[in-house]
Amino acid sequence: IVHPAVKWGPQKSPLTTAELQIAEAVALVDTLQNWTVLDKIIIPTKNPNKKFVFGKGNFQVLTEKIKKLPHVTAVFLNVERISSLTKKELEGAWGVPVFDRYTVVLHIFRCNARTKEAKLQIALAEIPLLRSNLKNELSQRDQQRGGSRYIMGSGETFLETQNRVLKERELKIRNALEKLRRKRALLRAQRRKCEFPMVSVMGYTNSGKTTLIKALTGEAGLQPRDQLFATLDITAHAGYLPSHMAVIYVDTIGFLTDLPHNLVESFSATLEEVAYSDLIVHVRDITHPETMLQKATVLSVLRNLNLPSHLLDSMVEVHNKVDLTERYKPTEENALAVSALHGYGLEELKQEIEKKILTATGKKILTVNINLEGPQLSWLYKEATVQEVEVMPEDGRARVKVIIGSSAFGRYKNLFPNSEIFMS
Repeated sequence: IVHPAVKWGPQKSPLTTAELQIAEAVALVDTLQNWTVLDKIIIPTKNPNKKFVFGKGNFQVLTEKIKKLPHVTAVFLNVERISSLTKKELEGAWGVPVFDRYTVVLHIFRCNARTKEAKLQIALAEIPLLRSNLKNELSQRDQQRGGSRYIMGSGETFLETQNRVLKERELKIRNALEKLRRKRALLRAQRRKCEFPMVSVMGYTNSGKTTLIKALTGEAGLQPRDQLFATLDITAHAGYLPSHMAVIYVDTIGFLTDLPHNLVESFSATLEEVAYSDLIVHVRDITHPETMLQKATVLSVLRNLNLPSHLLDSMVEVHNKVDLTERYKPTEENALAVSALHGYGLEELKQEIEKKILTATGKKILTVNINLEGPQLSWLYKEATVQEVEVMPEDGRARVKVIIGSSAFGRYKNLFPNSEIFMS
């Protein structure tokens, strides 16, 4: 792994260090089966966008170092994306394939994809890569021919054919994804009918999102993995809040710094679900040395998703893994300290989620006096969340505490106009 460290200028991130950036690159490689890091090096550069990435002297030193490692089968250059020209030059000099973050993350996605939708989204993300490989291949063919590519030469025909094939493939994938998107919209409409509130759980990759959902829902089948990008598909899990209101927690793909824009773009079908949720819970690994950079990354991606402003304003921030730090107290306003693994702080979190959900969905907590001989009680059990029933046997009535959505409340008032209703 080679990390080009920018010492100064606009490309230098103030929230991280070269050591932490290379540690994340190692974690990415460790995620992949049968991939091993043989060596890692940090080399300073003024401008990582130039053809050879590094200055002449540093490039020479690096090339000699790579040549001295006979077991190296590839080099991972820890930058977001390298141009096809740079890739060709580096591979020519080092004699092994060169990967950037885009290709490594894409490969992790490929290994972790389980559903049809995830596989389609990865295939879409591969298209830009195939296009740049095609340009590479063509320039090599031209050099071998020893001449430039003429308009009517075979090279041009080859390029046109390959580009057409890629265009058709992209169109096919986009159409298949559109079908899945429509199907998901249908499922969403059915969920809306049932008036289940939706909570999207988001965060940097490996911040503990799945562990938190498991703790909030008690779902034994959820198996969190301590690795980057363990979750690629949106998965929904039912849980209950302190008032016994049922909610759906949605587990989403994790984020990463320098995750190329069109890689996030190809997963927009997955992330689209977030826009339709009632609340976002942002989970942070508070023990991570780059926790502030991770927060900035997540918030930047969320802003780029063009989410409704009320979703961003009402977001609940969770500081996870506090069991790994001594006497942790959040310094940020409204942040909640939890340990998803040990259950610490979960009750406070559930109460906060409930409070925000009631505001977001317009649900009301009411107490109604009903006649036990009438159909009201069974109607309330079916259409609302019944919290408590206090029976008064002497006059055949009951006092019922419920959480009810605004449309169901309207129907209730129409059906039972003489019912006594008290707002909680």
